[in-house]
Amino acid sequence: MSLNKKTLKLSVFFGIILLAAACQFQKQDPTYAGDIAPIIYRSCTPCHRPGQIGHFNLISYADVKASSEKILYTVKNRLMPPWPADPNYTHFIGEQVLTDEEINLIETWVKLNCPMGEAARIPKVPEFPMRSFLGNPDLSIPVKPIFLKGDYADRFLLIKVPYELPADTFLRAVEFVPGNTKVVHHVNGDMVRFDAGKKKNVYDGALVTDMVLDSTIGQAYKNIGVLHDDGSFPTLVKSIVNYLPGVIAQQYPDGIGGWRANQKNAFLLADLHYGPSVDDVWDSSFINIFYAKTPPKRPLQEFQMGTLGISPIVPPLVIPPGKVSTYTTRYTLPKSISILTINPHMHLLGKSFKAYALTPENDTIRLIHIPRWDFNWQNFYTFQKMIKIPAGSTIVVEGVFDNTENNPFNPNHPPKEVRDNNGSMRTTDEMFQFIVTYLPYEEGDEMISLERK
Repeated sequence: MSLNKKTLKLSVFFGIILLAAACQFQKQDPTYAGDIAPIIYRSCTPCHRPGQIGHFNLISYADVKASSEKILYTVKNRLMPPWPADPNYTHFIGEQVLTDEEINLIETWVKLNCPMGEAARIPKVPEFPMRSFLGNPDLSIPVKPIFLKGDYADRFLLIKVPYELPADTFLRAVEFVPGNTKVVHHVNGDMVRFDAGKKKNVYDGALVTDMVLDSTIGQAYKNIGVLHDDGSFPTLVKSIVNYLPGVIAQQYPDGIGGWRANQKNAFLLADLHYGPSVDDVWDSSFINIFYAKTPPKRPLQEFQMGTLGISPIVPPLVIPPGKVSTYTTRYTLPKSISILTINPHMHLLGKSFKAYALTPENDTIRLIHIPRWDFNWQNFYTFQKMIKIPAGSTIVVEGVFDNTENNPFNPNHPPKEVRDNNGSMRTTDEMFQFIVTYLPYEEGDEMISLERK
């Protein structure tokens, strides 16, 4: 027999063996114990457990089987796990994207009526920190409970959340945890550092006020007890505690970011936004703080493009009814920066969002692409490593808005003209923002991992 015929027979023989092995593998039906539980624990249970934003639990086999059809629908349509950013454009820390193989595995399992498999093989449920995504906090501070009347109105409250520490210290992370996720929409918060000897009681004042009812910010601060006892303004450290649906508070490696806190402090929730509700409800949110062992070596900096930002929107954000419209905003960097985290923001008419940088050499640095905007999930996206943007580069942000009847989230029927209304944060108005958290560039930044160990 010739060598070529031997080679052909051997190829056919091994091909048959491989095909048989593949068929044997395909005959092994997926089970909860061996296949599905690891996917659920990794991608679903962190939110779907007591004290978190998921509206039902996915912890036990019974939980998952009872919601199996719902799970299959949401994963096949890539609604869950919630990760709006296109993973083929850029990658971020904490990326939650199921593979096609995992989705097919879930579909097969559901079609087989959700076999459990051997109970002894079900992996142990991970130990998640209670009422936190970051871990066990060093201090948990309650926000004054708020009663919300069911009149379907947006509310923007200014709230002081006072706290005292045994001594001056440093904070590495601050986490806002919503009490009632059905009505808490967003928070932008600062930290008030009271000077030593200038504030006898950090808990004085009304603690809560509606900015609509106060004529000036100074009057509002006086009402909630933000000022020093002599009427002077304390130090205000900007943008420390922030929340949007889907947001997990940022943690960076030691030495990057963080803040100094005095013995007497308060968080100032500059606009705790409660969305419309048809029922009378209460909210009891709270704030977790995590101490740092060392002072921050490289304090974070931030700029905001678009609405209320450093760059104009072109054309102005006036969205005509019955049309899909595109808007852009651009900013040219005067110096090189290292980007850590980005936050795209639009409201209900948002359709898609893209941001990138064009270097002086006309190279494109991808930042983010959200092909299907979802108002309910607005992450702060942290890169796996810092992204260097050279001086002279232009950051370009493109937003598409759908103000037609085809947009199922359009609040107006029939559609009507919608605009940003001078930065109004009401859900039914619009915004087009891109928030960038960065450091002045230092040699080697692009090699630094932002994963916190």
